[in-house]
Amino acid sequence: MPPKKEKSSSPDYPQLGRTLVEASGNDAACKPLAGLYVVATPIGHLGDITLRALAVLAQADVIACEDTRQSGILLQAFGIKKPTISYHDHNADARRPEILQRIAQGEVVALISDAGMPAIADPGFKLVRECREAGFNVTVIPGANAAVTAMAGSGLPTDQFYFLGFLSPKSVARKKEILALKPIAATLIFYESPQRLAASLGDLAEVLGTARPAAVARELTKFYEEMRRGSLGELAAHYAQHETKGEIVVLVGKGEGDEQDAGDIDALLAERLQQLTVRDAVAEVAEMTGQPKKEIYARALALAAEKK
Repeated sequence: MPPKKEKSSSPDYPQLGRTLVEASGNDAACKPLAGLYVVATPIGHLGDITLRALAVLAQADVIACEDTRQSGILLQAFGIKKPTISYHDHNADARRPEILQRIAQGEVVALISDAGMPAIADPGFKLVRECREAGFNVTVIPGANAAVTAMAGSGLPTDQFYFLGFLSPKSVARKKEILALKPIAATLIFYESPQRLAASLGDLAEVLGTARPAAVARELTKFYEEMRRGSLGELAAHYAQHETKGEIVVLVGKGEGDEQDAGDIDALLAERLQQLTVRDAVAEVAEMTGQPKKEIYARALALAAEKK
């Protein structure tokens, strides 16, 4: 656990925001053009919301939220009293026609997520796409983003990066996804849940190598913000022993860009042959790597012969 941050006499951001919201809400000349406004919200610290975001939210006819309860906390903090509707993975297909109709009738619709930039690793991109296809105005109000914030503070190379959102929750599928990333010579960025962090780090270490540099960023911009750096092996071992909470970003430093080789397959087979039959181990590794089962079976037999 990182040391507790000292409280400082920081500005009263909600009060400053409420002053702007009140001014914007009472000024009809500030009314944006009809359309969809993709509005970034803080990933933790309320002071990270932009003046432009507050002005747009204050003038919106309706605010589409990933979770209306979660967003309600933010809106209440800044004194924003606008109608809200939910827009998330489970209702997006049914909700989009309603939002498109609202815009067609001249309304200003603001789209926000629970935290950060909407349309990044959420269904907001489909709404943006359909609005553009319909010829509607689409405006992005930039702001906080967890992936970029974590990368900037990690000390890992930033000249090239590859964002993947969330990896598969299932280990076999996850390892297959990770193996496909091995040739990429860039910093890899993932989002992960606290419940799957240890397992994901273990799979990353197994497939990409325990020595690869990495970082785990947790609760960015919040009171208990933490950035833990180390090798994949060290981080996997740490989080296997320590439970954690909060919003998490995992970053993995550049690899060498090497192609998948027999050594990769041998390592995967060796780990599985400790618990599975040859047939099951071959099937699992073949599914992960996409390599022919005949070749995987030959490697399994060679490994078995070496042990004799």
